[in-house]
Amino acid sequence: MRLILFGSPGVGKGTQAKILSSTLKIPHISTGDILREAVKNQTPLGIKAKKIMDAGELVSDDIMIGIIRDKLQECTDGFILDGFPRTLTQAVAFDHLTDELGFKDVIVVNLYGDEEKIVSRLTNRRACKQCQNIFNYFDIKDLTACPNCGAVNSFYLRNDDTESVIRHRLTVFVSTTKPVLDHYEKKKKVVHVNGIASVEEVTKNILCSINEKIKNHVKISA
Repeated sequence: MRLILFGSPGVGKGTQAKILSSTLKIPHISTGDILREAVKNQTPLGIKAKKIMDAGELVSDDIMIGIIRDKLQECTDGFILDGFPRTLTQAVAFDHLTDELGFKDVIVVNLYGDEEKIVSRLTNRRACKQCQNIFNYFDIKDLTACPNCGAVNSFYLRNDDTESVIRHRLTVFVSTTKPVLDHYEKKKKVVHVNGIASVEEVTKNILCSINEKIKNHVKISA
């Protein structure tokens, strides 16, 4: 099974990717992680990416597609791709890549949610200064020590989780990624799942939606 997890910041993609990876026995591919891995391993594309990143510039789509190609070739039994594609240009390039690799069964899981609930969810996140793990404020409000690393009085609100920044990120997400979703809707590759529910319920609904799509033999165009 080959999945793309799609959705706005705060909708739960990272959490669901880890659960689905364990449940379906397929790797979770985070584009940020594989970029860092390529740089660390000094692959030819990783070396190119490091030079660009050291110069403070964004890694080009061509390099990212190359790094993703290298990773997908290792994932013969399927994958869960998180964080790519983010633009229509990237989506078209990814389509060419999946054609090249012979992957015809990619399903896009679109996690969506009410904007106000997403804002509330993200503004209630707190990070640990020591281990950088993220927690819900209401789970730790009575704690003085981090439940992960034990650091005392280490919780803080990240700049990325302030309301003004979150609303800006959501605006940018809608403007840049709606064309990506429309692109895959036309190809009948998308299932929609409300991400603002309990973690268990969202996982169940994702699996049901995927199974329903496969069961109904919906034609997934290349």
